[in-house]
This record gives sequence, structure tokens and C-alpha cells, in this order.
Amino acid sequence: MPSGPIRIAVVNDYEIVVAGVAAMLSPYRERVRVVELDSSLPVISDVDVILYDTFAAVQGDGVDLDDLVRGGNARVVIFSWNVDDELVRKAIERGATGYLSKGSDAEQVVSGIEAVHRGETVTPSEVLVTERDAAGEWPGREFGLSARESEVLALITQGLSNQEIADRTYLSINSVKTYIRTAYRKVEVTRRSQAVAWGMRHGFEPDRMRSVVPGAQR
Repeated sequence: MPSGPIRIAVVNDYEIVVAGVAAMLSPYRERVRVVELDSSLPVISDVDVILYDTFAAVQGDGVDLDDLVRGGNARVVIFSWNVDDELVRKAIERGATGYLSKGSDAEQVVSGIEAVHRGETVTPSEVLVTERDAAGEWPGREFGLSARESEVLALITQGLSNQEIADRTYLSINSVKTYIRTAYRKVEVTRRSQAVAWGMRHGFEPDRMRSVVPGAQR
């Protein structure tokens, strides 16, 4: 066990998402220290744990853990509101050491990270995750979009079809269509081209950024 806080990198394709996770963990800096935030870039710091947020990102056995770790010794923890047993199993089989629900509060997330760092494999408890209690931040939240609606709109902005969105998010095609309808209503668009244009104006395209605490880089 380290003498200081567990060093963490937070990874997702959206800057607002990684910043939101970092803000959630900041009150616990004596236990966990976020030393790197990455959007669409590999981790370059010497960290103990990589916290991979699945917002609008590949999931399950599609996650390239080797690319995340890049030759380091960090353990990978998936942070998601998709807690389907099969999805969790696939992620663990691929080499993830932990899988934490976004329905968890910050204390539970920190405790889960600590357990992973001790060498335990952590999977979600039997807690129903609702739209209302998803942790962190996401683009469009200020417009009243739920985490799921925002994710679907982000994937539309990236150019994915309804079926591709269903495959990426492990949702049924009917659920995807429902989220599209409710998201369109909230942002006041009626066509896919309008939704893409709205998304591009409001931060729904993936970012490319890296923020590293001085001295953390390998």
C-alpha cells in the first residue's frame, strides 16, 4: 500500500465528463489523487488506477485495456451506468479489475477504487441506477438532458446510426428511439441533421485534451 493517496487518471472522450468525475473525487484527495485527465488521448502518467468513464464510449469486451494502460501497471476500473451482468462479465474477462456504477455516491466510488488497489475485483452491487442519480457531469445537462439522452445525442453527433448506438450502449433499439424522441423534444429539434448541428454547437463532439499534474508523467 502507498504512503500517500492512490494516483488516478480519469479517461473519457469528453472534457466535461472527466472534469466532472475529478470534481466528484476532489473532496477525497487525501485518499485518491487525480493526477491526469484525458479526452481521446492515452494515459502518460505513472498512476495506480485508470478510471474509464463509458459515456458515449466503447464498453464491455470492446474496451482496449492495453491501449489504456500503455505498458504501465495501472489497474483499470470501468465507471458506468450500464451494469448489466453480461456487460460487467465481459469487461472483467478483458482485464478490468473493477466495475463501478454511476449510481454510487462519491464515497462508494472511492472505496471501490481503494479495494481495487488492494488487489480485489470489484463489481456493482445490486443497486438500480436511475437517470436521476447518475454521477458526474455530461454535455447538455444544463438543457435538462438526462445522462442517457445526452449520451445518445453525443453518438448521433458522432454520426452513429440508431442500430450502432444500440450496439454501443447495450440498449434495445426501441430504448434508443425513445431517448432520441425525448432528447429532440428537450433541445427543440425534429430531424437528425438538426440534432447533429445542435450537438456540434453545444459541445457534443469528442474533445482531445490532456491535463497532467506536474511530475506525474512517466
